[in-house]
Amino acid sequence: MVKTLPKRVIVLIPTLNEARHIDAVLTQLLSQDTFGQQTRVIVADGGSDDGTQTIVEKASTRFPNVELRHNPGRTQACAMNMLLASEFASYDIAVRCDAHAAYPPDFISRLITELDRQPDVSSIVIPMDAVPDGNYFRRGLALVADSKLGAGGSPHRGGVKSGFVDHGHHAAFRLDAFRTLGGYDTRFIANEDAEFDRRLIGSRHKIWLDANIRIGYFPRDTLGGLWRQYYRYGIGRAQNCLKHGDIPALRQMIPVVHVLLLVFSMLLLPFSIAGLIWPVFYVLLLGVVAIQTAAKHKTLCGLIALPALAAMHTAWGSGFLIGLFRNLTRRETQSASAMSHTES
Repeated sequence: MVKTLPKRVIVLIPTLNEARHIDAVLTQLLSQDTFGQQTRVIVADGGSDDGTQTIVEKASTRFPNVELRHNPGRTQACAMNMLLASEFASYDIAVRCDAHAAYPPDFISRLITELDRQPDVSSIVIPMDAVPDGNYFRRGLALVADSKLGAGGSPHRGGVKSGFVDHGHHAAFRLDAFRTLGGYDTRFIANEDAEFDRRLIGSRHKIWLDANIRIGYFPRDTLGGLWRQYYRYGIGRAQNCLKHGDIPALRQMIPVVHVLLLVFSMLLLPFSIAGLIWPVFYVLLLGVVAIQTAAKHKTLCGLIALPALAAMHTAWGSGFLIGLFRNLTRRETQSASAMSHTES
């Protein structure tokens, strides 16, 4: 039973060109959730040009508690940090929803019930399950996106066990902790949620992964889109590690080592056939995985595992290394500039 009053809860949905999904998201969140219908729901749009804003305005006639706001910063981090404004000082709990997802009935009220049940928990995070629909590529990608080769064993990517974690997909959190920590770091183009969780845990707050409250997410439907997504993830992780002085987890280092081996192989290949060892082994490995995936699910879509996993690994590793280089170079430039200014 929900104890927290609806007026103390605010739901925020960052959007940017989500015309394909936003109406379904609002319907799923509010049509069957009485508690959700009494909460204030803000769709923070980062400047969509595909009709998203018009769809939200029409949806607000069905759900009067929904309002459209402009997010000049465009990113999810900037959208969520709108909640730091004095206008929202009376709210205690924020529910973050993504527009590129599918939600179960009573999603909002279930999250609030869980927070009420655990007063010592500052954040509830949830697992995401890839939805195998859409075009051929997306259906195939969904079959491996949450696997260990795809997600590295992240507990919030297809995980089935509830418990305390260091990070997960953000769903609901107490705004007192969010305000104290200054919200998200808006310098991050990705991984801003993991960076926030790093500070949250460092401040001795608790994060609970509830495996019983799950959402579906829609993977990218093109290889190029997938590459850009994971490249940004890699850059964000590098930025996170440098900011906090963290050493990446083993599962995060594997794509980095893979990219380094590819670079070494390309440098070696003009001089020795040994330069083919890693690329050939890697392609054969993913080929076996793709065939097994196709056989397991009895669909040729499973063969998409080969290019999809290759893009995920290589893009993430490349993004991490480039992000590391860029941030270290920027630090050195800033340090040199500061020293020059001091000497002058």
